[in-house]
Amino acid sequence: MKSDVEIAQEAELEPMVDIASKIGLSEDDIEPRGNYKAKLSMDTIRRYRDGGNGKLVLVTTMTPTRGGEGKTTVTIGLAQALWRKGEKTLLGVREPSIGPTMGIKGGAAGGGYSQVLPMEDINLHFTGDLHAIGTAHNLLSAMINNHLHRGNELNIDPRRVVWPRVVDMNDRALRTTVVGLGGKAHGMPMENSFGITASSEVMAILCLANGLTDLKERLSRMIIGYTFKNEPITASHIGGVGAMGALMKHAIKPNLVQTIEGGPAFIHGGPFANIAHGTSSLISTKVGLSLADYFITEAGFGSDLGAEKFFDIVCREGNFSPDAVVMVATVRALKRQGGAKDLKKEDLGAMKKGLANLSKHLENVQMFGLPVIVAINRFPSDTDKEIRYLEELCDNIQVPYAVVDVHQKGGEGGLELADEVVKVCEKDTGRFSPLYSLKEDPRDKIYDIATKIYGAKDVVYTQKASRDLRRIERNELGDLPICMVKTHSSLSDDRKLIGRPSGFELKVREVRVSAGAGFLIPMAGDITTMPGLPSRPAALDIDVDEDGRITGLF
Repeated sequence: MKSDVEIAQEAELEPMVDIASKIGLSEDDIEPRGNYKAKLSMDTIRRYRDGGNGKLVLVTTMTPTRGGEGKTTVTIGLAQALWRKGEKTLLGVREPSIGPTMGIKGGAAGGGYSQVLPMEDINLHFTGDLHAIGTAHNLLSAMINNHLHRGNELNIDPRRVVWPRVVDMNDRALRTTVVGLGGKAHGMPMENSFGITASSEVMAILCLANGLTDLKERLSRMIIGYTFKNEPITASHIGGVGAMGALMKHAIKPNLVQTIEGGPAFIHGGPFANIAHGTSSLISTKVGLSLADYFITEAGFGSDLGAEKFFDIVCREGNFSPDAVVMVATVRALKRQGGAKDLKKEDLGAMKKGLANLSKHLENVQMFGLPVIVAINRFPSDTDKEIRYLEELCDNIQVPYAVVDVHQKGGEGGLELADEVVKVCEKDTGRFSPLYSLKEDPRDKIYDIATKIYGAKDVVYTQKASRDLRRIERNELGDLPICMVKTHSSLSDDRKLIGRPSGFELKVREVRVSAGAGFLIPMAGDITTMPGLPSRPAALDIDVDEDGRITGLF
């Protein structure tokens, strides 16, 4: 069996001008970055960012296994299938972070014959957006430390600086650090931390901003710490917001690439869904809905994370009403949620037990008033008997479904799913509404998410989290939506609780504020904003020869 990178390297790519023309864009509308990548010009963004009448389809999943359930692959395969049916279709996915690429989960360019290309570039640096975000973020970190070193005119309490540093790599050793050692000339010693670039508030802002002016306004509102009198200090107080915007003048432009079948695709922004809001940029979605009849996008991890945040945060910001949701389900995910240890061994009993998890994720989507279709994503280890059994389970819970094999067959393997999506979208049966009102108290919003989406019986707060909430209320930030941080391995905040947990208490240890992005961040469980590498990182298999040909990249 050929690897993903081998399949990608054998593909014949089309010039970007030809890809752009498929969605009505001219050569003047794009800014090439090499032969097979381009950015949209700012004029193009301004012309189309008010949105259009395209159908918005979100792809999410049930609780995923450690390696993922092929959500991005299904997203790409569905878009390819819709093109085969003659539907003008665009897809929008997130940019891969190099940390997971070098770790265990792999990149975010799809797989098999449902990939976005050039996959090596996309997975390794791409157009430099993440580096621009990281540099802008760390510029502010340097400005903060320089302010403290130069006399601290703002009376910032060094113990209460909440702005971390970031790096686009899984590196657990950087989670907690001390900076400023080495004497007076090297700055003020203080405890600091690193997050991965995907967790940066600057990343979230990029993905929610409507343009450069909005970007800078949001950057200026970011809270970096507090004074000795407990007053918030923002980036506007520190200065350098204009320079941060200058560093990101190209990063804010969506990237245009192509699928392995020559369909246009946007890749823009890369927030994780377990530590951020988990969807690609608002700009690319708005432009996509103007340029295409169908815009297919994904949300990270399961419905409890990326999808909930897409509905409650992104759709509010963009004034979107999704038309349909595709729920990716796999035999191996059902077996994992049913307690099976060997996911390659046939186990119908575990699948039946795992159905409770899938059912809960379907209920979560329906809670927002949206129609949902199950995409049964077939893996090579699945037996025909297991696939038939999963179809029977879907029949029993009366949910529309389609078996997809887009990894092996590309768009052809997603035609049945495309038929179901078109059928649902043409019915116009959705009555979308967010889960909670922004006017609710933050505790009530958190309670709504915990009890309705996760299935918790209650929420408990540490003393620090309670203090955080009091400060949020004092600073009149309680009207912001919620961006929960928790494990993606369970519906609960405990990664060991599989299936459909109930009767548990969600434990919130602190509540952070992303005033620029425009949401509150309750931290639940032991999740961290800086991942670590696994016992055997994928980096051990990646290599490049004298001609620049990459091997081992999935």
